[in-house]
Amino acid sequence: VQLQASGGGLVQAGGSLRLSCAASGGPFGGYVMGWFRQAPRKERELVGSITWTGGNTVYRDYVKGRFTISRDIAKNTVYLQMNSLKPEDTAVYYCAATTTIGRYDHWGPGTLVTVSS
Repeated sequence: VQLQASGGGLVQAGGSLRLSCAASGGPFGGYVMGWFRQAPRKERELVGSITWTGGNTVYRDYVKGRFTISRDIAKNTVYLQMNSLKPEDTAVYYCAATTTIGRYDHWGPGTLVTVSS
């Protein structure tokens, strides 16, 4: 499984950005696709996840109502729509994939999101 995140950049606080994660090496039935982020001098944290087959999503509290994860099965792509961005959302964002509960086995290189105040 190979993953490639893209779409990062510089945005003002209150703005929006959409990240994409192109996946290859599937099929991905049974996979959970996750978005993570790591801010400077902080631990990597989960943002949310989506099941490939059913499209069921889960979000961490700090992004609920602002971020939305979706996937396009035909394009083998997972998206992270980020709205109402805050400076504290500044981080390198990673997509990951797993078939194992509690552990992500496949990671792609991150994409940097910078939110200016």
